[in-house]
Amino acid sequence: MTHPYPVLPHASDHPSQPPKAAKPGYRPEVQGLRALAVLMVASYHIWLGRVSGGVDVFLLISAFLLSLSFIRKGEAGRGLQLGHYWTHVFNRLLPAAAVVIVGTLAATVLFVPRSRWAEIFSQAWSSLLYVQNWALAADSVDYYAADHSIASPFQHFWSLSVQGQVFVLWPLLFALCAVIARLAHKRFRSVVFCVFGAVFAVSLVFSVHETYTNQAHAYFDTRTRLWEFAFGTLLALAIPYLKPVRGIRVAAGWLGLAAILSGGFILDVQGQFPGFVALWPLVAAALVIVAGQTGSRLGADRFLSWRPLVRMGDMSYALYLWHWPILVIYLAWRGRQEVGLVGGALILGLSLILAALTTRFVEKPLRAREKRGTWGRAALVMAACVAVVAVPLASGQYLLRAADDRLLAEAEINYPGARVLAPEYNGEPTGVPVRAVSSTDPDSWGRLPLACSEVPDGPTDPALSSICFSTTNTDSPERTILIIGSSHAQQWIEAVEPMARAHDYRVIALLKGGCTYGAAAAWRSEDCNRFNEAATEYALELKPDAVIAVATSAMSEEAADPVVDGLPEAARKLGEGGIDVVGVRDNPRFPFNMQVCAETNGADLCTAPLMDKQSPDFPPSEDTGGMAFLDLSDLICPEGTCRPVVGNTYVFLDDNHLTTDYAASLAEEFDRRFHQSVSW
Repeated sequence: MTHPYPVLPHASDHPSQPPKAAKPGYRPEVQGLRALAVLMVASYHIWLGRVSGGVDVFLLISAFLLSLSFIRKGEAGRGLQLGHYWTHVFNRLLPAAAVVIVGTLAATVLFVPRSRWAEIFSQAWSSLLYVQNWALAADSVDYYAADHSIASPFQHFWSLSVQGQVFVLWPLLFALCAVIARLAHKRFRSVVFCVFGAVFAVSLVFSVHETYTNQAHAYFDTRTRLWEFAFGTLLALAIPYLKPVRGIRVAAGWLGLAAILSGGFILDVQGQFPGFVALWPLVAAALVIVAGQTGSRLGADRFLSWRPLVRMGDMSYALYLWHWPILVIYLAWRGRQEVGLVGGALILGLSLILAALTTRFVEKPLRAREKRGTWGRAALVMAACVAVVAVPLASGQYLLRAADDRLLAEAEINYPGARVLAPEYNGEPTGVPVRAVSSTDPDSWGRLPLACSEVPDGPTDPALSSICFSTTNTDSPERTILIIGSSHAQQWIEAVEPMARAHDYRVIALLKGGCTYGAAAAWRSEDCNRFNEAATEYALELKPDAVIAVATSAMSEEAADPVVDGLPEAARKLGEGGIDVVGVRDNPRFPFNMQVCAETNGADLCTAPLMDKQSPDFPPSEDTGGMAFLDLSDLICPEGTCRPVVGNTYVFLDDNHLTTDYAASLAEEFDRRFHQSVSW
């Protein structure tokens, strides 16, 4: 799924924006640009399945309007009134956000499979507290968004979170500028230029580097976006000096508008942003702003000032808040990955209706009251908004956790998983509901208790130190096992750890999401190749008794799981160092989420023949560097059929991972087959 973009509160909501009918500084073309951008973003999401670059336009407008207000105050020598500004802004942002969050939670309970509730509830907190971008940044490192078959209905709050954080930071920077200007006897405007110019330069360099080396994380990182806000501030500083003739302004307006509309088609927004490529939409929006009100019948501002478009701008914030959760919940409810022309039109129509209602009955009444109210009343409104979300959300999480705890208490009896396949098994787990698990639940991934920074022999290489974990028996274990690889290696921790506990083995895991272990390959990212190189060096230094890695790469649409590129070369190098390498055959993958399919359609309608998912020759006949193979496919897909549920336990977490519950139920057989494969 794509990553959504934010819509900012409309121009008349901003402290620097006057009521439309009262102040001469109002710029309807900016409001029209805002409306056009949100319609473009929604259309890209609904029908094109990609992002548009519209977020950068909104970030620029936000910073531009904010900066105009503080520059005027600073140059006039007036107090910046930071407390009033923050109260004003969040009093405008929170009510509509609270309504959408509560509505999305209600729709989640009604239409989304229960296995996703824990994830969605957790992200609701992140959205409410304006830290959703950091939650998704962490998720992108550990689990990569591409592994989720259905996006979170709160995913679009990541950019609103960035915006909220900047709404706190930017006034502080303007206050710093005011202090520096006063102490150094410098013009306020000059100091602002230096401070925000430095922010622009430092953040842009950091953004380019992070986008190149770790784009999945950089996409959500506030630090990689600060230069875009700084661009808006620098534009606000420059706007009084930019006075081109009318003909140039007319051309600039249309050129900027054309660039904004075409950027999502021309650029790889999701893959290349927020590096220097984001200058495209920023410069384009700046051209429209510099063009301003041309007074020409041929100007782009004439189109952008069209009354229906300006009115659409008035409800752009609410429209953006609503369109993404409606789209995602519709896809979850219907079990689809995309919508058609009619379905998309219905989604957009419903979004417009809810946006109009939210604007009319939530935003406008509170805006009117704020003008007559006090700080205390505004603070009360914000507290009420938080409570409206927090009370049902906390209650829902408590009830969900209590239900799961009751089921967990009887897990051994009612959820045997693969143990039901053992010849000696004689239980009767039928009739008991399967446990629902979430892909982002902390307990749904294999974990070891210690970070390697807490043990004396952990890796010192920065490429490994933060993604290395260990069991607690660090003193004189019988043997040491090192697990290296991506989430497909991580999921086997739940099978390895019971074996290690039984034999007093120590387990260390080097885990990097989306990075299979093997010698350097051109198709892997530079970051992944660096991780693998460092992992091999650490293994040769640590000298574990065995290294466990995922040996094959299963295909979701083909009967193939070829050996991972570069793994034979890595295995040969480790073998020369006296280390056994055990390659675990990858589990089958599917073109759909097995767990969601079972909850939506019933488990019997979500099966696939194992022979359609794997290569016919295994172990492979080619040179594999002396590595031993461990194949548990007969227990993952018993009797040659892959099913979502075995032994009242979900086998698959999504479309390509095992649940830790099922991996744990494989522990006894993993133990037996592992010891058959090693040389000791």
